[in-house]
Amino acid sequence: MSDITLSGAVPAPDRPRLDHPVTPLAIFGFLAVVAAGLLFVAYSIYVDVDATQARITSLVPYALLAVALVIALGFEFVNGFHDTANAVATVIYTHALPANFAVLWSGLFNFLGVLFSSGAVAFGILSLLPVELILQVGSSAGFAMVFALLIAATLWNVGTWALGLPASSSHTMIGSIIGVGITNALLRGRDGTSGVDWDQALSVGKALLVSPLVGFLCAAALLLVMKALVRNPALYQAPKGAGTPPWWIRALLIFTCTGVSFAHGSNDGQKGMGLIMLILIGTVPTAYALNRALPEDRVASFRETSLEAVKVFDAKAVGHELAGNPRAAVTNYISSREIKGETFAALAELVRDISKQVTGYGSLAKIPATDVGNTRNDMYLVSEAVRLLAKDKASDLSSSELAKLKAYKGELDASTKFIPLWVKIAVAVALGLGTMIGWKRIVVTVGEKIGKTHLTYAQGAAAELVAMGTILAADNYGLPVSTTHVLSSGVAGTMAANGSGLQLATVRNLLMAWVLTLPAAMLLSGLLYFIFSKLF
Repeated sequence: MSDITLSGAVPAPDRPRLDHPVTPLAIFGFLAVVAAGLLFVAYSIYVDVDATQARITSLVPYALLAVALVIALGFEFVNGFHDTANAVATVIYTHALPANFAVLWSGLFNFLGVLFSSGAVAFGILSLLPVELILQVGSSAGFAMVFALLIAATLWNVGTWALGLPASSSHTMIGSIIGVGITNALLRGRDGTSGVDWDQALSVGKALLVSPLVGFLCAAALLLVMKALVRNPALYQAPKGAGTPPWWIRALLIFTCTGVSFAHGSNDGQKGMGLIMLILIGTVPTAYALNRALPEDRVASFRETSLEAVKVFDAKAVGHELAGNPRAAVTNYISSREIKGETFAALAELVRDISKQVTGYGSLAKIPATDVGNTRNDMYLVSEAVRLLAKDKASDLSSSELAKLKAYKGELDASTKFIPLWVKIAVAVALGLGTMIGWKRIVVTVGEKIGKTHLTYAQGAAAELVAMGTILAADNYGLPVSTTHVLSSGVAGTMAANGSGLQLATVRNLLMAWVLTLPAAMLLSGLLYFIFSKLF
């Protein structure tokens, strides 16, 4: 692929070798891995569905599932070559690793990062989606939502990659979700602002807004600290020729590249996981709506926490009676964030129903296929309600009551918010393979077009250390952050602290991509959702 060459780039003599011939054997190996991955996904779904002993009456859901999974894994593939180039730019431009080996190394640790991820980010993103679409994800509106989200995010990522702009996949996905939420609300005759959990969106938005500032300031500060404490001049010089840096500097650079790659896989890989689980729940609820792998001995703890939760809700519901369907009342609270007299009574009734279903059958695996979807929806509603009540001052819950409800929520989430190993492996393969394709455009931007001088060893290490720490911390708190923004702003911070100067044209383009990504993704996904909702 040809790359656009912009004026003001770092002089060519120190430029690492980025072009390597692609052999027929490498192409065959790549395609073989893709084919093996798709077969593995198909076999895993077959095994999971067969274990439920459910009768297959139509192949239409599986056809939709196949299309949706290919699009979802395609998003992660694009995410790989779009974002992960940031992790390898520093080791490539300091000659710590050859470009082709650095890309393979990064791909491996992206793969491992996905496998060892917690899943907190995946379900944190899903909580931004409209509750009615989550509950009816298997409907035509649910499929319209999933396709609109994934296609909009992929199109924007590919477009910014083609221009060599390190835009954020996290920003893109959040924008796509908000666009679908607003459009869904408008199509239902409601105010567009009611289609999104704005508290959760604000929490995610803060992480996306603050992380580049953290990258810039912390990387700049770290470089200044290194200059004060480590007096070795070689650390602050640009590479000379094609020689590798001293072993200890090289080890530090490789360590930071490894850490950022692992952290990127752990954080960004979860975005695709959450949507894949949504797809699976919508198309094959008998196998994926509930965590059938939970052992039967969890029923006792589920019953105990259910009783405690019912006591809390009953105490708050004194003097109020439930007039209608408890599900409608709880759904209304989640959508409006307004506690009404019947809210606690509805929650108490729902918790009793859920407990009766689970304890009556003895385990989640024994719940009949016809009831699985309803049980899962009830669990999701109560879990989301408890999450909102914990932040709602109007709920007037004491610390002991909150503790009991959170314990119950933990049992609900263990039953509904799970990610099968094969999903992690599929996303890991897609992200890892994506790392090895198309990385050059973003690498050139980060390595040559942010600062006016060549990247030094200390600058590369400082930017990567800060990026690694920031992303791992965000992953621990279940917040999606942008590897792209943290790393590129970190490089800019080290250039500013070093007095190297910044290429304002590139900084301007990065800022434009940062500002435009959210509204552009919202507009694109909203438009696609409108079109798909009419087509489906």
